[in-house]
Amino acid sequence: MLKSIKRFFENLAPEASQSDAEKQHAIHLAVSVLLVEMSKIDGKVSVEEIEHIKELLKSHFELTAQEKEEVMELAHEQLDTSTDYYQFTSVINQNFEQAQKVKIIEQLWQIAFVDGKLDAHEEHYLRKIHSLLHVPHSEFIKAKLRAGTTNNR
Repeated sequence: MLKSIKRFFENLAPEASQSDAEKQHAIHLAVSVLLVEMSKIDGKVSVEEIEHIKELLKSHFELTAQEKEEVMELAHEQLDTSTDYYQFTSVINQNFEQAQKVKIIEQLWQIAFVDGKLDAHEEHYLRKIHSLLHVPHSEFIKAKLRAGTTNNR
């Protein structure tokens, strides 16, 4: 599985020969990379952030425990070698509807709020990602408010 996902990102465009499962794993990886980067962007990765990411992956993609670990591991590898976020956001843009992209922004806000404070680097990252995902500013703010309300309960 990991080799097929790596091959997908090396080529950046889905190949006709790729199976639906390989495409789905590539989508999972693209979302995972954005989530993992959010946990790292302030320089402090907390256990709560990682657990929240794993819960998001479990609930939205129905991944097994092993698949979650593999995708998280590969997400870390991709972050270490990537130079920008476009390669990941373009996969999401090609495969997700607007509502799904707004949901990703909300999930990124949730991770940012896990530690109870919003770092300037986290907000900058979110502004960059919302722009790359073509999420309207009004939806960006609504997602922030929903995420803040969820974490304050």
